[in-house]
Amino acid sequence: MSLPFLTASSRIRRTPFSRRVEAAGVKGYTCYNHMHLPTIFRSVEEDYAHLKSAVQVWDVSVERQVEITGPDALKLVQMTTPRDLRRMADDQCFYIPIVDHRGGMLNDPVLNKLADDRFWVSLSDSDMLYYYMGLSNGFGLNVEVFEPDVSPLAIQGPKADELVRRVFGSDVVDTRFFRHKTVTVEGEEMIIARSGWSLQGGFELYVNGSEHGEAIWDVLFEAGADLDVRAGCPNSIERIEGGLLSYGNDMTMDHTPFEAGLGKFCHLETATGCLGNAALRKRQDPVRQIRPIEIDGGKVPSLNTLWPLKDNSGDPAGHVSSAIWSPDFQTNVAIAMVHKAHWAPGTELTVDAPDKSRSVRVRDKFWI
Repeated sequence: MSLPFLTASSRIRRTPFSRRVEAAGVKGYTCYNHMHLPTIFRSVEEDYAHLKSAVQVWDVSVERQVEITGPDALKLVQMTTPRDLRRMADDQCFYIPIVDHRGGMLNDPVLNKLADDRFWVSLSDSDMLYYYMGLSNGFGLNVEVFEPDVSPLAIQGPKADELVRRVFGSDVVDTRFFRHKTVTVEGEEMIIARSGWSLQGGFELYVNGSEHGEAIWDVLFEAGADLDVRAGCPNSIERIEGGLLSYGNDMTMDHTPFEAGLGKFCHLETATGCLGNAALRKRQDPVRQIRPIEIDGGKVPSLNTLWPLKDNSGDPAGHVSSAIWSPDFQTNVAIAMVHKAHWAPGTELTVDAPDKSRSVRVRDKFWI
């Protein structure tokens, strides 16, 4: 049975690269931060194999930026995350859990520090602009909060370094992981970071000004023609193999960072300015947590709702939030929220998938 399609609407914004993405033959989209996010070009499996062997350019404009500028910028960002930001350098990118006053996850963005009084919060899929605006006004902070005209373009894959070297120079290729440099493109200063939502390595260029999008796209494709550069997108198989969590799928505001396996980013002794600090102190010992699991029984169907997990007595043991067949590992790879009594590696469980009941094994680590 085919699923309903996503109806086009001007409420779902196009991106600076949409025409190039369409010309490249995109076959599927999802809606992410009120924008079009490509999901398939040739097929999920073919896109996956190419990502692991060559280089892709991804339109990830959906990673909208919330710019926070002013004397109280650091204070405002720290109010929303339990990660201690005090020693963050001006060229650093931090992965941060954003939490509410109860300690529930609101987002898990990359935070880019541009100066002591200027930050970009590069969002996953949830509205945070209004949250930051509300906090800044409610607490009377001396900041400006707005969405700049900045659209990330990811360059991912094992040949990403060579493509970036050709276009931006060896100095950029030498950038350390989760650090950024400033480059001049189309006469504009932009930052490029060694980061991206894959385990294959690469960069994200924060395109400053929508009018430059297509020209930059064309430069990358001209420079990478002999590298088999293709348009691509975040790949479900690769991201589950690597344990890259998807906000809204694998974690929501009903989960704490500790339940999402992000406890190492919670510095509760020092990040006391976080509004959720007191609540998180009481919730440090989770009774459920993200785990990688392997599902038996051939290719699983598409997952568009949570699949219940059960123990050998038929009692609830958690749920599967992401699952797909992996061609490289010849198994169904999955991410699950598993109850504490059942999360030990090797534990055998059952999942109620849409097609049938399947056996499940909890793993000690993700595949890549």
